[in-house]
Amino acid sequence: MPRDLTVILEDQPGELARLGEVTGEAAVNIRGLAAFTGEGRGVIHLLVDDGEAKRCRDALEAAGIGVADSREVLVVDLEDRPGTLGELMRELADANANVELAYTTFGSNAHPGATVVIATDDLDAARAAVAR
Repeated sequence: MPRDLTVILEDQPGELARLGEVTGEAAVNIRGLAAFTGEGRGVIHLLVDDGEAKRCRDALEAAGIGVADSREVLVVDLEDRPGTLGELMRELADANANVELAYTTFGSNAHPGATVVIATDDLDAARAAVAR
């Protein structure tokens, strides 16, 4: 399963470039990214394959970049049509899986719709709901 790493950076020019350089040098493929700033800090969510998560964390921490959290996430491909996000979120809500984090990933020619990364308080219930 893919993992989401929560990374804390200073909110200043070059920090995201440094993160990209460190992960690139460690041969970690970043499959998705969400970035937010506030109160002088940047909070970055990185989507990586489970097999690369430890290498990514180790490389970031060795470079002095803090990793606040690492957790398994659900990655769902959506059709490219109106309403699919609402349908997915309704399935999760009906399964009583509270969405704690959601963002989209980098696009690909293989899948023209959106790919959504989701962290919930009940990953098993979320997986079961999406599998229906």
